[in-house]
Amino acid sequence: MVFGQVVIGPPGSGKTTYCNGMSQFLQLIGRKVAVINLDPANDALPYECAVNIEDLIKLSDVMVEHSLGPNGGLVYCMDYLEKNIDWLESKLKPLLKDHYFLFDFPGQVELFFLHANAKRVIMKLIKKLDLRLTAVHLVDAHLCSDPGKYVSALLLSLSTMLHLELPHINVLSKIDLIESYGKLAFNLDFYTDVQDLNYLQYHLDQDPRSAKYRKLTKELCEVIENYSLVNFTTLDIQACLYLYLKVKNLDKYTRSIFEGLTNLLCEFTALSVGRLSWGIIRVTKFYSGLQAKALLHGVWACHLCFLEFNLRRGVQPF
Repeated sequence: MVFGQVVIGPPGSGKTTYCNGMSQFLQLIGRKVAVINLDPANDALPYECAVNIEDLIKLSDVMVEHSLGPNGGLVYCMDYLEKNIDWLESKLKPLLKDHYFLFDFPGQVELFFLHANAKRVIMKLIKKLDLRLTAVHLVDAHLCSDPGKYVSALLLSLSTMLHLELPHINVLSKIDLIESYGKLAFNLDFYTDVQDLNYLQYHLDQDPRSAKYRKLTKELCEVIENYSLVNFTTLDIQACLYLYLKVKNLDKYTRSIFEGLTNLLCEFTALSVGRLSWGIIRVTKFYSGLQAKALLHGVWACHLCFLEFNLRRGVQPF
């Protein structure tokens, strides 16, 4: 039985950056990781991938040969991958024994809430290779600064969850930059917990474009609340505590147990003595504003444990 993540989300939400950071973090705590690039349009990879779909098919070639645009080309590539699933299976089988998988998928959202080809690829891998996968759906945190865009992100997240039928985590990425987009109308908890969406109505009415669709927006919010499936966790890919908690959540969803993750202090021993090439932020740094509120989502105990451990080693907190 092999475990892994299906990393999806709109373009620019940080999927490739997430795979890069998560792979380095997992290696740091002792897991063997295989990153599988299934985005035929991603030709500038910051990580070393174990499997690259460009060895099978390239988006640029498809667009030229079939006179397709980028969206149609990506749908064609997913269809082609599904028909050649044996190629992908043959690449993954040597890694099944001891690797944790990160699947980096394209950013075309239609593939994950409308078309069935990407879902069929995932389900065939699960069935034939006995994988246990969790979907990690990244959404840029800046959408919270616009009530209309936030409702759209909720609908996209809900549609994707229902379509893929996988254990699922929705993530507000780039949370460290959220203050740069302007002051939020509500506390961060409001956007992560997705409760009482009626409070958004007043702010939507302030925008002439949104006020025009007041009734439609109200009905959509009721659909989201009636399903009661969508919530978000937050992520700053440069902060190790965010990644630590994300791994813990993912392990819980897939029910995987790894040696070395059973003791919090041992894990942060590795974090404290290791160094990440992507510039890890010291977790003992004080955060302000919304960043502090984000850190308080369940990480305070980890923070205190790591701080105590560093002090015992004689490491100054700043």
